Amino acid sequence: QVQLVESGGGLVQPGGSLRLSCAASGSIFSINTMAWYRQAPGQRRELVADITSGGNTNYADSVKGRFTISRDNAKNTVYLQMNSLKPEDTAVYYCNADLLSTRSAHFRDYWGQGTQVTVSS
Repeated sequence: QVQLVESGGGLVQPGGSLRLSCAASGSIFSINTMAWYRQAPGQRRELVADITSGGNTNYADSVKGRFTISRDNAKNTVYLQMNSLKPEDTAVYYCNADLLSTRSAHFRDYWGQGTQVTVSS
């Protein structure tokens, strides 16, 4: 069994910073891309940023220059450093991993439970 557990969400004022973490645990053989998605009320879930196992990154235009994704492969953990936060960044943030379990022959997507980020004065 595989679990992705996020932490680090909360309430922050506009212009502030937060750091999200997501640790994958369980029967893990290998992890390809890890990513952060977000979903605001009434909106579709959207990709915020992703990072390959080799460290190549990709960002949504709306967060470029403000957010930084990184990962620690030894800890199976991905991070999202969020700076200069805006009210429109308010959403539930979800961790995603393209992962091969020791109990499977195929990579598949795994999701965390989500963590709320609220940007408000």
